[in-house]
Amino acid sequence: MKRSEINTIIAQADDFIASFGFRLPPFAYWSPAEMQARKGEIGGITSARLGWDITDYGDGDFEKMGLFLFTTRNGVLSELEKKGGGMCYAEKIMISRENQISPMHRHIFKTEDIINRGGATLAIEMFESDAEGNLDPHADVPVACDGIPRILKAGDVLELSPGESVTLRPGNWHKFWGAGGDVLIGEVSAVNDDLTDNVFTQPIGRFAQVEEDVDPTHLLVSDYEAWGLLAK
Repeated sequence: MKRSEINTIIAQADDFIASFGFRLPPFAYWSPAEMQARKGEIGGITSARLGWDITDYGDGDFEKMGLFLFTTRNGVLSELEKKGGGMCYAEKIMISRENQISPMHRHIFKTEDIINRGGATLAIEMFESDAEGNLDPHADVPVACDGIPRILKAGDVLELSPGESVTLRPGNWHKFWGAGGDVLIGEVSAVNDDLTDNVFTQPIGRFAQVEEDVDPTHLLVSDYEAWGLLAK
């Protein structure tokens, strides 16, 4: 993806998010220079990879296959093992454009609530895992929608209207897109680790390859290492 495209997507996404009354934290609007100047105090932001995240999954066609994300909070994996404590949760705000695919994947350890926060219908195609963790084309898929148990058939498309949600557990394969328009999506989950916890059915990557045709308006979480913002 070109950096100029990423800058445009960030501006459009900020407007779309604000139109629903959702406000991003102040650090969302810091310039790269300001982040570098405050390097000594923002380790909690950069180490948790909070911030802007735009991906085409390495496919090169964001409109066809892609996702906008902003991670607002995220805990520490090691604290999941502690009894009774620690920051064991994460939160994201995302935008799935109309017919823009977030490709079929599952998580190894993360349980997540996916919430339609507003806009059009969120469509989620679902499958269950077999004993080896591979996509099972035949098994039923048990989920909970706003706390109510449901059993989906393999390949069923779950449609969530604004305000509705689904709880996805490790092993639930899912692919989603906006149906009938763009969708603002909330994600509340266990600690998020996008470096190791995403398993795709396709040979794709989680992050975009960026072509630096202009300067970044704001850094992506995938930029932090190159900009020297991660602790050694």
